[in-house]
Amino acid sequence: MDDDQQISPEHKMLRILRMLECVASASESVTIGQIAMRLDIPKASAGRLVDVLVANRFLVRMPGERGLIPGPRSTQLSTAVLGNSAFRRLSRSVLRGLVDRLGETCNLSAFDGDRVLYLDRVETSQPLRMHLELGSRHPLHCTAGGKLFLSQLPKLEREALLDRITLNRMTPQTFVSRPTLTAELDKLAAQRIGLDEEEFVTGMVGLAVPIALPGQRCNVALVCHAATARTTLTQLRTQLPLLQEAAQRLYPLFYAEDASPV
Repeated sequence: MDDDQQISPEHKMLRILRMLECVASASESVTIGQIAMRLDIPKASAGRLVDVLVANRFLVRMPGERGLIPGPRSTQLSTAVLGNSAFRRLSRSVLRGLVDRLGETCNLSAFDGDRVLYLDRVETSQPLRMHLELGSRHPLHCTAGGKLFLSQLPKLEREALLDRITLNRMTPQTFVSRPTLTAELDKLAAQRIGLDEEEFVTGMVGLAVPIALPGQRCNVALVCHAATARTTLTQLRTQLPLLQEAAQRLYPLFYAEDASPV
C-alpha cells in the first residue's frame, strides 16, 4: 500500500512541517533524497509533498540544481512569527541587557530574500544614533547583517544572489565592485561575523554575529551599530564576545532543542 495512504492526516501534516524545517535549517540547498533520508520516509512520498510545497511557494527549486531552498511563503510565515508581540518581549529583554553593557544600539536582523529585514531593536540613550524602522528592508551588500548572511551562503547560492542584486553606492565606503565584495565576504565567512565600516551610512559602523550553530543556515543575526564619533570599528570588535554570548542566549528563541545542521 502507498505510504501516503498508511499515515493519518495528523502525521502527514507533521511530515510536511518537518520537511520545511529540514530545508530551512540546512546550510545549503537540500535534495528530495536527502529530505527522505533525514526524515526516514519513502523518497516517492517526499517527492509528492515537495511538489505541493513548491507549487504553493513554500519551497523553491534552485535553478540548474536538484536542491530546494525555502520559498517566499516560508519567509513570510517566519517573519510573521518573529514579529509576534510575545516573541518580541523575550528577545527584547536580551537586547536591552546587551545595550546596557555596550552603550550602543543593538538589533535583530533577518535574511529576507535579497534584503535585510529589521525584526527588533533596542536603542542606545546616546544622542547620535541611526534610526531604522522595524519591518524596514535594507541592502545586503553594505550592512553588517547583510554581509554576514551573504558570507555564510554556499558559494554557488551566493553568486546566484549577487547576480540578482545591484551593488548601489550608499556611501564612499560601499563595496560596488563584485570581485572586491566577494573577497571581503570570503574573509568574513572564515570569521563568522559581518562588518559595516561606514558602508551603509556615513558616520556609523556595525558588527553582526550569527544566531546559528556552525553549519546551520544563517537566517538571523544580532547586530550592534555605533557612531564613529564615539567609537571605531576596531574598538567595536573588542565587544565581539559580548555579542556572541547574547546570540547564544537568543538561540533557543529561533531553534528547537534538537535542531542540528543538515
